[in-house]
Amino acid sequence: MVVLSTLLASPLRLTLAALCRAAPRQHRGLSTPSGPGHSLNLGGIFPPLATPFSPTQEVDYAQLEGNLRRYASIPFRGMVVLGSNGEYPYLAPRERLEVVNCVRRSLPRDRLLLAGSGCESTQATIELTVSMAEAGADVALVVTPCYYRGAMTSAALVQHYTQVADASPIPVVLYSVPANTGLDLPLEAVLTLAQHPNIIGIKDSGGDVTRMGLMVHKTRQEDFQVLAGSAGFLLASYALGASGGVCALANVLGAPLCQLDRLCRGGHWQEARDLQHRLIEPNVAVTRRFGIPGLKKAMEWFGYYGGPCRAPLAPLSPPQVEELRGTFSANGWL
Repeated sequence: MVVLSTLLASPLRLTLAALCRAAPRQHRGLSTPSGPGHSLNLGGIFPPLATPFSPTQEVDYAQLEGNLRRYASIPFRGMVVLGSNGEYPYLAPRERLEVVNCVRRSLPRDRLLLAGSGCESTQATIELTVSMAEAGADVALVVTPCYYRGAMTSAALVQHYTQVADASPIPVVLYSVPANTGLDLPLEAVLTLAQHPNIIGIKDSGGDVTRMGLMVHKTRQEDFQVLAGSAGFLLASYALGASGGVCALANVLGAPLCQLDRLCRGGHWQEARDLQHRLIEPNVAVTRRFGIPGLKKAMEWFGYYGGPCRAPLAPLSPPQVEELRGTFSANGWL
């Protein structure tokens, strides 16, 4: 299984160790990079909501509303719908809009709603982004087009995102998820796009904390925020100046992830490190190891509706369920 030392580069481990040693003497909270204030604060934890399906694989809006009621007591900054964990590629256009409508109706106005609107063509992305805004989304989360990934040069991606941001009635957050797309949004493209007034951040799921640190550093004069795309490197991202996280594990362990957010912001680095250690293996289990079927199975153990995935995603086998449960139990969560 993955351990923290394999996730963090040596210089970062030394930095975190120094912060932990300093913590008993004085609490050193997260500093805000110099530069303009953020027009829309993305600081905090966002669960990328799983889309619940009925046994006949129809979207179960009643169960979605039920999960949102259970999440209401957790201090999330907002919700993400129609991301990778929402089985976005398996939803029809009509269903995508209905999911956004459903979540917006159930979500308090002080919580942000980020909605995935990325399509393969620029035109389709613009049209869906406008529709998401009309359905109640506060922010559009736009994944990189990837079907013709060989042609997706930095210049092509800058042009794509610029045209989307120009046409979007709501702010845009870039979304780089190379594990699913096979395409990492190039750093130089991110730095160029960060200068666009309607592009306010990036969700980076690649796990390269050096790259994330450079994004924070190089965009400190822009209205641009970096969000960690996984709970496995959340503490490391905060140490380098990230604003928050969009973490699949928040569907299951939302309160502990919000606690990690608070500990980092308060400078309680030793406690944050201890908590981060306990989150790494469960996070790997519901992402790389077992994916969305594992995430939905784990949700059921913590009082949420997981339910089936849409085919061709298959349910876990009994041995896989046993392994998944053992991972959560070994880290003190069950």
